[in-house]
Amino acid sequence: MADQISQKFIRRAYVKTVIRRIFALVAVCGTIYGLAALVYATQTIYKVKQNYAVVLERFGGRREAVTQVGWHVRLPFFTRIEQEVPLMNQILYLGGSNEPMRIISEENVALWTSALMTYRIRNLQRWAIENLEPLQLLLGDYDGIVKDTLQAQPVNNLISDREKIKEEIFQSLKRRPINVGGPTLEEKYGIEVVSFVLKETRFGDKLVAATEEKKRRELIAEAENYAADQEASRIRKLYAAYLEGVEALQKGLGRPDGSTDTAILEFLVQQQWASAYEKNQEGQNTMVIQNTQGNSSLALPAPAPAKPPEGE
Repeated sequence: MADQISQKFIRRAYVKTVIRRIFALVAVCGTIYGLAALVYATQTIYKVKQNYAVVLERFGGRREAVTQVGWHVRLPFFTRIEQEVPLMNQILYLGGSNEPMRIISEENVALWTSALMTYRIRNLQRWAIENLEPLQLLLGDYDGIVKDTLQAQPVNNLISDREKIKEEIFQSLKRRPINVGGPTLEEKYGIEVVSFVLKETRFGDKLVAATEEKKRRELIAEAENYAADQEASRIRKLYAAYLEGVEALQKGLGRPDGSTDTAILEFLVQQQWASAYEKNQEGQNTMVIQNTQGNSSLALPAPAPAKPPEGE
């Protein structure tokens, strides 16, 4: 009986010991994790990733860029991580947004356009140390150069010659000074302009509707001009036929001394001439000539006698 009680006591003591050790181990692990989290949160130990750099501010106010990849240690309270700078290709949208923005062309026509520039930071001293909020400054200068170039173009070039304008803007971003005698975009911010893309250039909805209405009116005017040309062609043909008729009439009825010219002209100005001429074109042999003045008389030649059939 005493042995059983002793064994139970030993088991209980063993279980309590194990539980205490487990709690002690959890407390130690928790303490270590908390200290590590505290150190990581305060960035006393920090990591520099590949294609990134860290700008560190020292106690004396000196700022320096750390570019070596890996873990680094800094003194807490005496140093401060100011910013982390990506060194990869980055995108900057026109106007700071992917949405199209409104611009005015050379002819004061409103258009909507969107564009983006790809750039890479090459000089951390220029970018992170010499410029306060460099991204905002870069966006302002970038928008200014692009808008100056776009708004100096005729509206037809903005729509139909986008390739040439895109290359012109790219060269301006790389080499054109922001102001006369000033630095270029790359020199001011220590960056490299990798590429520029003009994504979209279109008219506003109201201007599109007005353009379609203008095209519709142009088509109507073109159809009317075509009809007028056809009518003019028809009149020219009638006039040519009229002249041929006059020449034939003068040849058939005219006299060498010209005494019949006045009578012929008086005849031609009368309205009945058109009807008589048209009837004559249909193969009739009778022509009615009306003399309104009574001074001129015109005798038509007698018709030639019909030839008798052969054999009679």
